[in-house]
Formats: sequence, C-alpha cells, structure tokens
Amino acid sequence: MKRLLSSLFALLLLTSCADDSEKFDEMSVEQLYLMAVDRTEAKKYKEAGAAYAEVERQHPYSDWSLNAQIMSGYTYYLAKKYEDAEEAFEMFIQLHPGHEYVPYAMYMLGLIAYEQIPIIERDQTPAKESADAFQKLINRFPDSKYAKDGKLKIDLIRDHLAAKEVEVARYYQQKEAHLSAINRLITVVKEYQHSAHVPEALYRLVVSYLALGLYDEAQASAAVLGHNYSDSDWYAQTYEIMQGIKR
Repeated sequence: MKRLLSSLFALLLLTSCADDSEKFDEMSVEQLYLMAVDRTEAKKYKEAGAAYAEVERQHPYSDWSLNAQIMSGYTYYLAKKYEDAEEAFEMFIQLHPGHEYVPYAMYMLGLIAYEQIPIIERDQTPAKESADAFQKLINRFPDSKYAKDGKLKIDLIRDHLAAKEVEVARYYQQKEAHLSAINRLITVVKEYQHSAHVPEALYRLVVSYLALGLYDEAQASAAVLGHNYSDSDWYAQTYEIMQGIKR
C-alpha cells in the first residue's frame, strides 16, 4: 500500500510537470526513454523533460524509472523551466530519501535558485533560498562531491547579500537616514565578515557615526578598518576624514 501511494504521488507530480500540450501514446519503457534521450541530444530540453516524466507515469516500477525522474528534473532545468525542475527534484527526494542520487537532487535545488539570483537592486529572496538549499546539502552530506561546490556558492551568495546591504546603506546615507544605514552596515560587518564589502561598510559606518556626532563609535570603526584593511582605499579615505575631525 505504501509503495502504491508513493507511486500515485509521483504520478500526480510528474504529470503536473509534463507539457500539457503533448499527449503520449502508451509505449514501452525503452521507446519512451530513447525518445527522451533523442530530445535531450537535440537540445529540445522542455520536450525531453516531458518524455522522461512520461517514463515514470507509464512505467513507475521499471528499472528506468528512477533515472528518468532525475533526468526529467535536469532537462527541465536546462530548459529553464525552473518550477517544473524543482518539482521533479523535490519529488525524488521525498520518495527516495536514501538513494545515492539525493545529494545531486539537493544540489540542483540550490543551483536552480542560484541561477535566479537577481542584481542587488532587486529582492534577494532567491539568494537566501539558494544558500539555505546548499546548507541543507552540506549538513546532510558534508563529504559528497556536491558539498564542496555548495560551500563555494554560499560564499559567493553571502558576498552578494553583503553588497545588497551596502547598496541599501548608501541609499539611506543619501537620504541622511543614518540610523537605518548603520543598522545595515553593522549587519555586513557582523554577518558577512569575509565579504569583500566589509571595508566599505566600515568606512560608511565612520561617515554615519560622525554625522550623528558619535565620535567614539566612528573612531572604533576606523580602528578596525585600519587594523584589518590598512592597504585599502576605504581606509585611506577614512584616515583623511578622521584627521580632519576636531574635538
């Protein structure tokens, strides 16, 4: 009964992923799979994804079924039909939590969100979703070959998110909303310590603290900048500002 329910669940999800405009005749599993492979090789990825999904729909207990589920997600990903790809990979993880392909499926969920990360001026929800997905992969399969790339991508995402915080802080400073700017900049310094944007964040902290008359806080930020990034242009600018301050 459990296996039957799982298969019915898989059937419903894969049917939702399939291209509704295409109807498949009943075929042997070999015919369907070869059709999907031919479409993949022809770079007709959307159609290939639908054909792989049909393998599972028509032949859920075949030896080809598991691989078809993974390939369905992968070809939908290549077609940039990200929602369908996510459904396929999520379904695979739910139905086969102990399978050797699970680390790959988890990695692909992170990669799908990663490829939808927008420029820093826009909402960064995809960046956060991607980092969360990669972190789940790392936590569950730390020694997998996909975890290493996941870690690298998390670092890139965190740098991107830091850039977003600094960009918002710049906007607040232009509006002279220095408290709001400080909150954003402190987030960069504390949560994204290895980001390339930390020197600018420290410089801007000095600017906002001085604008509010908080000299001691400005001096502390300048000292951190000088200690860790003394060769940066941001420190050179900060040094000039601090030298010009008279108390």
